[in-house]
Amino acid sequence: MDQTLYLFIITSLSILLLLVLVMKLKVHAFISLLLASCFVGLASGMPFMELIGSLQKGMGDILGFITIVVGLGAILGKLLEVSGGAQTMAHFLIKGFGEKRTSWALMLTGFIVSIPVFLDVGFIILIPLVYALANKSGLSLLHYAVPLLAGMAVTHAFIPPTPGPVAVAEILNAPLGWMIIFGAVVGLPCAILAGPVFGGYISKKIFVPVPEHIEFKAESNTNPSKQDFYLIAFIIILPLLLILIATTSDLLVDTGYLIGENYLLELAQFLGHPFIALTIATLVALYFLGYRKGYKAKQLLEFSDKALAPAGLIIVITGAGGMFKEILVQSGAGEALAEVFIAYNVAPIVMAYLIAVIIRIIQGSATVAMVTAAGMISPIIIDMNMTDPHKALIGIAIAAGACILSHVNDSGFWLVKKYLNISEKETLQTWTTLETIISVTGFVIVLLISVIFL
Repeated sequence: MDQTLYLFIITSLSILLLLVLVMKLKVHAFISLLLASCFVGLASGMPFMELIGSLQKGMGDILGFITIVVGLGAILGKLLEVSGGAQTMAHFLIKGFGEKRTSWALMLTGFIVSIPVFLDVGFIILIPLVYALANKSGLSLLHYAVPLLAGMAVTHAFIPPTPGPVAVAEILNAPLGWMIIFGAVVGLPCAILAGPVFGGYISKKIFVPVPEHIEFKAESNTNPSKQDFYLIAFIIILPLLLILIATTSDLLVDTGYLIGENYLLELAQFLGHPFIALTIATLVALYFLGYRKGYKAKQLLEFSDKALAPAGLIIVITGAGGMFKEILVQSGAGEALAEVFIAYNVAPIVMAYLIAVIIRIIQGSATVAMVTAAGMISPIIIDMNMTDPHKALIGIAIAAGACILSHVNDSGFWLVKKYLNISEKETLQTWTTLETIISVTGFVIVLLISVIFL
């Protein structure tokens, strides 16, 4: 059998093995990815100790970056949570947009808040606000919940420093600055279509009342100040701004506008590195959202510990994705994949989306779908001499694919069902459809950008 075809079959079987382990045998995603990596390595003829070395290298290479970024991002998000920053952001955006455009304000709230805060945490924090708005207006709960969820889902999948896009960027060697730019450009239209537009439609088709067990307290007269809102917005945007400045500096150097040593350029690149940008933002948050709010050092330490617990799981799964990628590279399976897809004229950006779609639908986890798809695509694009923007677009295509058809094997499905108190059928009609709109719209926009500008 031709070696290229053999390696292609091995890689395809490794995906099947991964899905059987996760879906049928209920093996943890980390162990499943490890076993799939070993299968590819051994079946391709890698010596035992070379396989071990590749596993170690793959894990170490990605965790050296992802651990710091995800850890700092988790602490920053926790500080925003405990300080009431999410509610402050929602309060002023709703006030600014007005009652008639509240759904747009909630979409934007979800989009901004979910940058540092995990989707499930942000939704749980803000769902009382959705209850209150629905109770006051008499409209379906979906009128407010769908836009909020759409904004959060888009940011969670498309925009660093959330773990999924950070992991994809690291595996594909795509600068976070470009991921942020394309994530926002692609994500905002997706959030609008899946949020206020779809939410306005589905809320008229399905009336969901506020759950009977929800009690409403008298409105408090202690409203947050505008200074609180500006502070929260500044803290959330600060790391993104620093990263974008560094990306712009790199672009100016690459295009020849800046030549030679430049102290300010080096400083911008240093401050805009994700490690430093997130460290600065976290320190600012510790002071203004921690000490200035009356929290003691011991309490802030406890907050940090709690924030890192869920981050640990994401870090380990991402590391396993790094192992899978490294084995594909070292075994030659990635190169074989590239040859097969090139022979059939399948564009990497399309292949990336389809792989993420398949894995997402079958096993449920968006994070696993993203790191696995990125791991498979990475060795394919190594020798293609792609630009940084093109790599970032492939990353966004993977993120879009990992959003599609969230159903009963996804924890997000049950989170939405529980807090909106709706049936499985209604959750499929709302949350699953919302995610699919984001996925398809995002992929279409990515294709348009790649055709027109790259």
